[in-house]
Amino acid sequence: MYNSDEYKRQIMNDLARGNVESLGDTTERTPEQEYENFDDFAQRSSRSERRSLFGRLMHHDSVPPAQMAPELQRAIAQIKPNERDDVAREFFKQLKQRGLSDRQLEQQLGLSTHNPNHMTENDLSLLANFVYNSHPDIFQEVMADQPALLKFLSNPVLGALLGVAASKWLGRK
Repeated sequence: MYNSDEYKRQIMNDLARGNVESLGDTTERTPEQEYENFDDFAQRSSRSERRSLFGRLMHHDSVPPAQMAPELQRAIAQIKPNERDDVAREFFKQLKQRGLSDRQLEQQLGLSTHNPNHMTENDLSLLANFVYNSHPDIFQEVMADQPALLKFLSNPVLGALLGVAASKWLGRK
């Protein structure tokens, strides 16, 4: 039996070597479309590939908000500070387009700051959880632009969802 880290590593390896026939995808992949691991997928896949994948994966039907909140908190604690800043900045940018100012969100969510460069892990966890619950489409968009956060989701259910959904996009062995 795998522990959480081994399981997650196995899922990410499976992502890179997905069996696309089992999902009904008969599209031939070129060598450029084959990915070695999740980091390779995150760096070389197109934004539209990631958006389509995460759009099907990251919604309340597949991952309930109560399950996502602790996962986000753990994942955010593991990403690099500059990646955390980028995720927060993108959330604020997208929410501003919906008429929500960063200062309003700071007050509403009880954040220590509205400046992405100074946000704590807890601040970003609160913001990400709010976006996932209230604006799942924005959450999906930001994850497509900033996929680093996803590789740290440790729950086996999330890992399995990633494995199944991403294998459609990833090249064959």
